[in-house]
Amino acid sequence: MNKTKRVIALILVVVMLFAAAGCGGSQSSSGQKEGTHVVVDHLDYAVEVPYEINRIAVANILPIPSFLAVFFDSAEKIVGMSPNSMNAAENSLLGELYPEILQAETGYMNGVDVNLEELMKLEPDIVIYSAAQPEQGEQLRNAGFAAIAVSPSKWGYDAVETLNQWIKLFSELFPENDKTEVVEQYSDEIYQMIQERVADIPDAERERVFFLFKYTDTSLETSGSSFFGQYWAEAVGAINVAEEITADNQVSANMEQIYAWNPSIIFISNFTTAQPEDIYNNTIGSYDWSAIDAVKNRQVRKMPLGMYRSYTPGVDTPVTLLWFAKTTYPELFEDIDIIQETKDYYSEVFGVHLTDEQAASIFNPEAKAGTGF
Repeated sequence: MNKTKRVIALILVVVMLFAAAGCGGSQSSSGQKEGTHVVVDHLDYAVEVPYEINRIAVANILPIPSFLAVFFDSAEKIVGMSPNSMNAAENSLLGELYPEILQAETGYMNGVDVNLEELMKLEPDIVIYSAAQPEQGEQLRNAGFAAIAVSPSKWGYDAVETLNQWIKLFSELFPENDKTEVVEQYSDEIYQMIQERVADIPDAERERVFFLFKYTDTSLETSGSSFFGQYWAEAVGAINVAEEITADNQVSANMEQIYAWNPSIIFISNFTTAQPEDIYNNTIGSYDWSAIDAVKNRQVRKMPLGMYRSYTPGVDTPVTLLWFAKTTYPELFEDIDIIQETKDYYSEVFGVHLTDEQAASIFNPEAKAGTGF
């Protein structure tokens, strides 16, 4: 090798060494980066995490285990989650697609609280917790865990934007699985198509919808203007009849209010075991729904249960939005085959291939998925 070639070779080696140093870690023989890097979570904490993450525990942010299973097209990394996340997995398509998720531990969760000693036994590489509980993050960090805050509400209960931000964060944690662009593009196309179709509906003809978020023989909860129900209603050109209630998150309501609001459609979440027949037949408590237009016209609908309870953001969000639009204004979305759209979405975005029967099951949820709330 002559002198010029030796100089060029030396320069290339130096450049490669600097490039390796700049990426924050080396690579193993399998191609997996070694070492750690820093990710900024939804509470703006800079969290040092390993490049190689194989064990993930999730605290009280219930949709995340299902989100991660589809994100990876595998649940093998999920070693722990809340019992309420497990209940959804056991009674939805998630457990069928990813049966390994049913082996995750749940015993370290006590309601919304984490038993740190039990969590340590799982040896998680990272722990995901809700940004709505910053004190829990402090406990996890003090115990030595790499704790990542994920927010359900930072983006004003905009379900699509929340999903986009979740995808962005986990794509930074797992860059080899980056799905930021494809999810944003798919969600935006569905949202914009819906806006175009509902834009010209006169205010007097917009459907008036009521969200039955939780429902037992002693309590009834809905969404005011500061919860996901408001987003779903506005996103499909409907009116949330309870929008006059401005309190954050789920709020109590009573039958007198509902009589006055007189919704034309009632949507029941999967955070309750109630089904449409329970409303039609007044089988829960002493409530009488018979005078409500939605009941008289048989317009009570149970929300989908795909990978998780679809009232919240999650991987099902674009499909849920399309279902809301088609269910609220069937004549405007008559051409939409919701089963085929669901299959296309999962296939194109996540590489998950559903049968017709599996896709249809999303829109026929089991009542027992609502137990525990």
